[in-house]
Amino acid sequence: MSDHAIYSGGCACGAVRYSIPGPTLVELHCQCRHCQQRTGTGHGSYVIFGHRDRLRISGEVRTWSLPSDSGSLKTHAFCPECGAPVYVLLGDRPANICIHSGSLDDPELFEPQFVVYAARALSWDRLDPALPKHDAMRGEG
Repeated sequence: MSDHAIYSGGCACGAVRYSIPGPTLVELHCQCRHCQQRTGTGHGSYVIFGHRDRLRISGEVRTWSLPSDSGSLKTHAFCPECGAPVYVLLGDRPANICIHSGSLDDPELFEPQFVVYAARALSWDRLDPALPKHDAMRGEG
């Protein structure tokens, strides 16, 4: 995507809105068990930016956290009104913000580059076979 694109979106009810300029750091699907449980399907899809400080957000989010496989804390932000997930923060990568691709105003901007935690894929969650697959998060395991 263009380095000059502005990514905007929000929750399902509109109480939370955000915008963040490009470029993206990476765009991926994650098939870890946490993403499966949180999304209620086989994976989560994320647009990741390396400049969290440039996020502009309106409305209130609530958060909850749990440790990742590496032991660092993952903090999940969601709308307290509709419950829609909005973003994830990674404790070991404080500059990054992982936006849920489905929360984008234009989800077609999402261009996945690879799949992480493919070893945990559910048999019925068939993603694009052309995407490179990694058994863990890149840089782990």
